[in-house]
Amino acid sequence: MAQSPRFYAHPLAGAPPPGPAGLVLSGGGARAAYQVGVLQVIAALTAPQTPTPFPIVCGTSAGAINATVLAAHAGDFRQGVGRLLAVWRNFRTHQVYRSDPFGVALSGAKWLLAMMAMGLGRHNPASLLDNAPLQRLLESALDFGAIERAIGAGDLRALSVTASGYTSGESVSFFQAAPSLKPWRRARRLGVATRICTPYLMASAAIPFFFPAVKIHREYFGDGSMRQIAPLSPALHLGADRLLVISVGRKADNSPERAPPAEYPSLAQIAGHALNGIFLDNLEVDLERLQRINVTSALIPPETMRETGLALRPIECLVISPSSPLEEIAARHVEDLPRPIRYLMRGIGATARSGSALASYLLFERAYCRALIRLGRRDALARRDEIAAFLRVSPENVPSSRGDFADMPSGSRSA
Repeated sequence: MAQSPRFYAHPLAGAPPPGPAGLVLSGGGARAAYQVGVLQVIAALTAPQTPTPFPIVCGTSAGAINATVLAAHAGDFRQGVGRLLAVWRNFRTHQVYRSDPFGVALSGAKWLLAMMAMGLGRHNPASLLDNAPLQRLLESALDFGAIERAIGAGDLRALSVTASGYTSGESVSFFQAAPSLKPWRRARRLGVATRICTPYLMASAAIPFFFPAVKIHREYFGDGSMRQIAPLSPALHLGADRLLVISVGRKADNSPERAPPAEYPSLAQIAGHALNGIFLDNLEVDLERLQRINVTSALIPPETMRETGLALRPIECLVISPSSPLEEIAARHVEDLPRPIRYLMRGIGATARSGSALASYLLFERAYCRALIRLGRRDALARRDEIAAFLRVSPENVPSSRGDFADMPSGSRSA
């Protein structure tokens, strides 16, 4: 469908040819709705019916699912973003995990029986929640064959999704890429060439304790954010010279206020703190590491690099992260959860404001997801000049209001 030119910008005249751009989408369960709002603004900067500006796409956990949708639509970036918007702005919990009374009671009973048996049973419960609905959704909605077609057409260079091995303790980035890209191995992390399909996404998004691990080959894998000490590494191994990173956590305050605790932390508060550590901390550390490498490489003369064989190269990196705490938004929407899940969350303290960090990862409900999409869009619009410079396009005609997004592809009207 033809679109008005005012919704995109042409490449800047005289701009140097950019190197391969990588898109890195971090994990975070329902928080990944924020990424879709940012992507909506990026899509508005691109011409209709053109390939993705990110030939290298890497994702972890829910970010791996978003990355795979974009890879499958690499020939038409706007269409891919439109598909993501159509799903995320209409999400319901039952599409991700069972939220009916029988399903919740069955999972809870397995945990209760396991604790009462004191480990004497032959089988441990797999998870607190049953995410079989997510598997059915992925199998029905995703054309995995489109990934290979996009690579063959030259629209996509590589797709990577990361999962964590429970036995080996290794962070494994499963990638589907052009034949010239080879596997890699580093300390506790490696890249394995394969054809991406549903089990890899289910493994990457298997939030510990809440969703079951997935057996791939001879090992069980869980959420890729666990033990992912270098979240930017897969994109760099796959040849990216520039990185656009969409995080789902606010940048840490170097001097947070330390108020005296009112009471002992709830189970939800402890679990939310643990999930924040899994999903958010490693990315911040890796970004600091990249900044130090960029400074170091700028100080070393090129001839010294050649003589010593140092493989350092500066990496342009743009990070978009939430301007508001997502747990505070979750606290306003926690009552939207289905009643059985709400009772379960209330029992462990996740419906209280202090436990809302946990709810922010599991709240797959349309009002919450739409609020995150709006926040992502607002944050990206506030930085559209930086995004345009990264993409080497002019920002002068970028949409600046909700109504300007009405002509996005079918299914992608703004929240």
